[in-house]
Amino acid sequence: MRGRSALVDELVELFLPRGCLGCGERIPPEERNGLICPSCRSRLRTPPSPTCPRCQAPKGTGHALEEQCLECVDWPPVLRSARAAVLLGPTARSMVHALKYRGWAELAAFMAERMSREAYSDFEDPILVPVPTTKWRRRTRGYNQAAVLARALSLKRSLPIVEAIQRRGGRTQVRLGPREREANVQGAFSLKEKFRSHIRGREVILIDDILTTGATAASAARALESGGVRAVHLRTFARALPFATTSHP
Repeated sequence: MRGRSALVDELVELFLPRGCLGCGERIPPEERNGLICPSCRSRLRTPPSPTCPRCQAPKGTGHALEEQCLECVDWPPVLRSARAAVLLGPTARSMVHALKYRGWAELAAFMAERMSREAYSDFEDPILVPVPTTKWRRRTRGYNQAAVLARALSLKRSLPIVEAIQRRGGRTQVRLGPREREANVQGAFSLKEKFRSHIRGREVILIDDILTTGATAASAARALESGGVRAVHLRTFARALPFATTSHP
């Protein structure tokens, strides 16, 4: 005889079926804890090789790996590397939108699981620092999506979190071109003085949801550099390809 909780779960599944946050289709009942259906999970793609060893931008078969990458040539030296778990295709874009704008903070566990597949053992005494949002956006959304991702990644990798930087107000980066993005975040971040001793001499893993041009990460890295960090390594869930023409959240 089925227990009461199992029966309730079956009734909920029958009358309130779960929709995939990637495509909107019904999630099979056997996927009890899933928010993303198996088909959407299979559509998530990692950045293709060969890539820039620093920023992971696809270089194409006609470029030698030793050639300077134009995507990260203007990044500050302290920003040593950038890695993304998946490409920003339609499924990843829907997931980021659900996390960022629709309140689905529960998605962070799945996204962090993908992000945790990247090697972290090469870093010496690392800390996680989420890219902050503005106070206004945090109030309106209820949370900072990068901080939610950092907490989920912290649980998987047992790494400490230090919210060491803050962000002044400014326009959203959505729909801005590369030069506009760079200008929009110029000087946007500053170090929280009370955390200076926590980050001095440390390697920082900077956490964000999307890597587009790297302008946000570069500005955040400069703020961290002012606190004496040894190096900054950006880790995101998704990466927008340099040559992509579609917009994203």
